[in-house]
Amino acid sequence: MDARSFFRDAHWLTGQRVRGYALLLGLASLALLANSFVKAMGVDGTDFLAFWGAGHVTVQGDSASAYDLAVQQRVQTGTGSEGWFAFVNPPPFLFAAAPFGALPFPVAWFAWVAITYALWAWAGIRAFPRLWPLVLVYPGALIAAGHAQTGLLTGALLVLAAHAFTHRSVWSGAALGALVIKPHLAVLAPFWFAASGRWNAFIAAGATAVGLILLSWAVFGTETLLAYTTSWEASAALMEGINRDFLLRMTTFYSQTRLLAGDNAAFIAGGLSLALALAATVLAARRFRGDPSAIAATSLAATALASHYLFNYDLPFLIYPTLWAVDRGLRNGFRPYEKLALVALWFAPYATRAAALPLGINLMPLAALVLLWLIWSRAAAEHVGTRSAR
Repeated sequence: MDARSFFRDAHWLTGQRVRGYALLLGLASLALLANSFVKAMGVDGTDFLAFWGAGHVTVQGDSASAYDLAVQQRVQTGTGSEGWFAFVNPPPFLFAAAPFGALPFPVAWFAWVAITYALWAWAGIRAFPRLWPLVLVYPGALIAAGHAQTGLLTGALLVLAAHAFTHRSVWSGAALGALVIKPHLAVLAPFWFAASGRWNAFIAAGATAVGLILLSWAVFGTETLLAYTTSWEASAALMEGINRDFLLRMTTFYSQTRLLAGDNAAFIAGGLSLALALAATVLAARRFRGDPSAIAATSLAATALASHYLFNYDLPFLIYPTLWAVDRGLRNGFRPYEKLALVALWFAPYATRAAALPLGINLMPLAALVLLWLIWSRAAAEHVGTRSAR
């Protein structure tokens, strides 16, 4: 095997070796996760404090205080942490947070990570059962678990929606409707379903979102819904000025352009990124109409480009488009250099975050763009091949 073939064809990257590498990565991940737990229990705190604090006051019957910054500071620092975090998710998220708020903080952290990881892994393995080792040790899931953030929960909903889109559109819509807990991750959903003619999914998504809002209103009351509007100020404060470390943790063209070129250029870059994501979603629904999994993979890849406000820990959902491309390569053959490109994209959510501070830029937006192109080009080639074979 010459050097060119080593990289171009990567025949050495066999299924047996992939399983072996996955095992080694899994063992390393356990050590990294243990380190994350130790840090989370330290004085600096962890993002999960916001969810635990909100759940804690909710189970005590004072859900409106989930959005009271003074109360949250007192509750969260009561764990021994000197840091604390504003809770900014919509009220339906309190249904998820409340059970964990009833637990001691260390137990709640572990339970949250274990349960949301299990849900995400179940959704991923359900979609790609023969690629289960690549699901279980996905680096994008590891970074979400280490932060004890919402990425595994929202990722489970997105992957479930993508998989169900191929055969149970109503469930697909319901899963995306549940993303009312973090709605900017579902910004492409109406266009995805409408362009595909899946009106049952469109209606199910809307009904689920509205139903969860009404249910949260009925359970938590008007005071909590009004208190939620005060959290918008906290969200806006996070984006004021140019905080280098904060922007480097983000994975959007908007954030990285803002860091490098200021606000005006950032809005242009963010707008172009959203326009590309919308165009890819709508055109894929029309062009790949006979291949719903290709439409779903394109839409999830485009989701990483649609929002201005995303972090590396929000990206466990990229397991679906990444493994869709792997699965198609295994079925129909990999293109030159595609194997190694997919390895790089599989690592990207974790690797780009690790490299962001040293490099002074987060390269994940470029990785997301490459992933979208790779999926689009493969799906388009297979679509042409299918038509030619008829």
